[in-house]
Amino acid sequence: MSWAREAPRPPVRRPAAQRITAVGALAFAAAVVMVIIYTQCWLMALQGDKGEVTDSALVRAMFFPAYGCSVLLLALSPGEVLKTFLRQPLLILILWVVGASVLWSISPDQTFRRAIALMFTTLGGVILAARWRWAGLAEIMATAIGVTAVLSLIVCVAVPSFGRMQTLFPGAWRGLWLEKNALGNMMTIGCLSCAAAALLEPRRARLWWPTAGLCLVLVLASTSKTSLVSCLLGCCGLVLVWIMRRGPAGRVIGTYGALIGLLLVGFVALVASNVVLAALGKDATLTGRTQIWAAVMRRIQDRPWLGYGYGAVWDNTSPWSPLAWIIKQAGFRPAHSHNSWLQQWLDLGVPGLIAWALYFIEACTRAIVSLYRSPGAYLAVPFLLVYAMTSLTESIAVIFNDCRWLFFVAIAARLALPDEPAPAGPARRPLRRSVSGA
Repeated sequence: MSWAREAPRPPVRRPAAQRITAVGALAFAAAVVMVIIYTQCWLMALQGDKGEVTDSALVRAMFFPAYGCSVLLLALSPGEVLKTFLRQPLLILILWVVGASVLWSISPDQTFRRAIALMFTTLGGVILAARWRWAGLAEIMATAIGVTAVLSLIVCVAVPSFGRMQTLFPGAWRGLWLEKNALGNMMTIGCLSCAAAALLEPRRARLWWPTAGLCLVLVLASTSKTSLVSCLLGCCGLVLVWIMRRGPAGRVIGTYGALIGLLLVGFVALVASNVVLAALGKDATLTGRTQIWAAVMRRIQDRPWLGYGYGAVWDNTSPWSPLAWIIKQAGFRPAHSHNSWLQQWLDLGVPGLIAWALYFIEACTRAIVSLYRSPGAYLAVPFLLVYAMTSLTESIAVIFNDCRWLFFVAIAARLALPDEPAPAGPARRPLRRSVSGA
């Protein structure tokens, strides 16, 4: 009988949540791979312990997978990326100045090539901000650096001739990187990002807290005093955010505590800087950095308005190049200016320096506001504290193929976006019972 036949079943469709999870897992994996490549943890294994040779064709080709990951992530959400990018006019200005510097660069082909690499690196940061909220962004950073932390621990213990420095600072751990300061700086960022991931995603806190502890152990094993101070500063920022997230009283206590701390640091820097340097094992030249700064300033005086072109100075080995004069005046060959602010002035002149300064101030201002409004402060505030301190002694701003610029762009762009609304809880049933007792 027709009425006894089984009704036709509707076609089985895969739930939308599962489809999104599959795409999300692919995107997360691509983001982690991209970050790991930009950490440059593979560079020493590729070229050996012979110094930085970052301009070879082989090294440049190793970054192509990271660019491919950026293109893949862009294809998954082009509209969100475009909206996020348009919210960053100062970042657009920086990229415009970098591109325009090809016109006056002392090495136009090199400037053009490195400007393209910078744009891909910057695009990666914008994509991270556009696609992931604060918890997801923190977990991507924590996963990528956590992987390098585990590998660094393995090579330092199992292959000490590779994982530990042999000639300069013998015995200091360097992990996968060329020297100990690189390991210390990367593990500082890893420690703070893992702690932020644990606070922003409590369900996986049992994973992130031990990983943060491993990163801290590697900071100590690197014997990098600068990284240790940066890590302590970032941890203070993390505690500050935790206090200010406790409520109105915490905001008052945190605000006054931060102001007192800033005044105290300024007072010590002005009055007892020699004592601090001696405690850190540093001399008054900051391991020769002041000599580099003086030599760079002399070159800046020759072309203060437009600079020498983006990325055009430090690999130009002609006998009359700016690098030749810097080597002569500093007494050795530095790899960069060892100061992000001088680096922008040297490369991009006054327009580039102003654009970078405004972008940095904007990001820091948004981070301060986030202390009172957003849980993203758990990631933004500690990172920007470390970034600001590191930028005084290292050239890490507007730098191509480097995860620190990638992270800065991602956090700055995420701060410019509205926070996600709080998830709505389940509807509550009315407490009042009906007259019938039903």
